[in-house]
Parts: sequence; structure tokens; C-alpha cells
Amino acid sequence: MGSPGVYSKAQRRTVQRRSMALQGAWAEQRALGLLQQQGWQLVVRNWRCRWGEIDVLVEKPGRLLLVEVKGRRRCGPDGWGVGAVHRRKRNRLEQAWRCWLADHPQWQGCSLQVVVALVPLAPALQPVRWISLTAGFG
Repeated sequence: MGSPGVYSKAQRRTVQRRSMALQGAWAEQRALGLLQQQGWQLVVRNWRCRWGEIDVLVEKPGRLLLVEVKGRRRCGPDGWGVGAVHRRKRNRLEQAWRCWLADHPQWQGCSLQVVVALVPLAPALQPVRWISLTAGFG
């Protein structure tokens, strides 16, 4: 047994994963709150399938907005998270979307817009940036 206050690598990884999950949930809630202020209604959050996850899906009559949320504490080489939405990530997101739509065919007639929400985490106070991914999606 280790000394009090000393954590194993596995314990540190567990704590780090939990911290990252909490930060991700906070970033998603911040993005969702901004969308709801604009009249969007939540359809689903954190929906998973074998290909990936839909962070946030909201709707207005006849329209769906699929949001990939990236939270970052500071602007690094990936530009607040935009670099993390590479071609492979986009492909997984598109596969997850198709899987969700197959399970929810009542939404097939709606137009779809896809965006990335780049959410600065505390202590950064910059506004959320929204980047469209709709072109080339679907």
C-alpha cells in the first residue's frame, strides 16, 4: 500500500479522465445554453453508437443542428480544438449521425446543419466560436 497522498499512475489517469469528462460536460452545457437562448430545443445529448458520439443535437421546426463540442483551457496548436476535428473525426461523426437517423426516421425530412462549438474553459473568458462543418457532410 502506498503512502497517503501518493497516487499510482492508474489512479492519476482515472482522476484525469474524470476531470476531462467534467470539463467536456461543462463545455457542452455552455454551448447548449447559448443555443437554447436562440430558441433551439434539445433533441439528444451524448448519444453513442459503435462509430462515435453526437455531443448535442438541437432542433427548430424543420431544422436540425448537430453540434460537436470542443472545450479547451487555452489556445494551443489545435486552435481551441478546431484541429481535433480532422477528417477521421468528421467521418466518425457522419457515421454516428447516419446511425442516429436510422434509429429516428421521423427526422429524415429536416434540413441538417453541422457545427463545431469551440468552447474556452475557465480561466479563459473568450466567447464560444462556431465553425460550420455542413459543407461536405452527408
